[in-house]
Amino acid sequence: MNTHSMSVLGLTSAEEDVYRHFLRNPGTPEGGAPGALPEEREGGVWAVARLRELRLLHGDDAHTWAVDPVVAVPRLAGERLDSAHRTMRQLVDVRPILRSLRLERPASGDAARGEGAAALSRLEDLREVRARVGQLDFGARSEVLAADPGDASAPERAGYARHLDLGRLSTTVRVRILVRATALADAGSLDRLRHLHRGGAAVRVADGLSETVLVYDRHAALVPIDARDTGRGALYTEESGLVSSLVGLFERLWSGATDFAGLVTADTEQVARLTDTQRLVLTAMCAVSKDETGARQARMSLRTYRRHISDVMRLLGACNRAQAALLARERGWV
Repeated sequence: MNTHSMSVLGLTSAEEDVYRHFLRNPGTPEGGAPGALPEEREGGVWAVARLRELRLLHGDDAHTWAVDPVVAVPRLAGERLDSAHRTMRQLVDVRPILRSLRLERPASGDAARGEGAAALSRLEDLREVRARVGQLDFGARSEVLAADPGDASAPERAGYARHLDLGRLSTTVRVRILVRATALADAGSLDRLRHLHRGGAAVRVADGLSETVLVYDRHAALVPIDARDTGRGALYTEESGLVSSLVGLFERLWSGATDFAGLVTADTEQVARLTDTQRLVLTAMCAVSKDETGARQARMSLRTYRRHISDVMRLLGACNRAQAALLARERGWV
């Protein structure tokens, strides 16, 4: 008898022996299979039934063949991996089990205080934030919402959505990402957004986005401890009221944002020349979110600054500032 090596694929030694029997004896009667197990004839009958259930044998009682190993082995391996992956996801996030078990305890002041303390936790080290995002990525089952106004010029203050890893997410998870228009003017940010979009994420651009939010499956969320400096860490919550409010905020921002796909596929073949002043204004527009700040950087009045922005948008053929920033970047104007 051959060495048994298919147990890792979920087959018993009896099932493997019968499968190998039909590989050696293709087209033979099914009744001959128990002969592969002379000491366990009944075991052979059960093995044949199990192999048919696993779609490893085909044909009828009179003529039975084993499915080609080139087809059978990868399929069995894939099914085992899928099963293992589902189990790992359940083990990575044991919080639903803990919540269920806590409900079994008598209600008391101490228990109530313990529940409240667990509703909100501080992650003051960015390594903790990245680790939590990675854990949540792996455990996500249906949806990820991310609003990321991350400052490209200050990576340490980037939004937590930048730690998203689509490779750790199941293909059944829907990902929606909101970014600020200035992200389109940064080469690294633009490449990352294209990568996320190609990977299946829905991406939209909001001109004045300032909120940093990351929500998983509408039951867990991350927000900055300090909205002005995300490098200080994050608050993590599973409190349903807070999470619902954050989901509502995200949905409102999403409804008013511009589709990234439409910006990327816009026509960019028109060529135009910018004056030095227009180039200065364009650079300021792509770097800051407020016109007042941009006008100060360009050393001109707010009215003049906005007039130059209108001229630049017309030259670019852009319908909004997000599109203008993207087109300017693609043409090498900033």
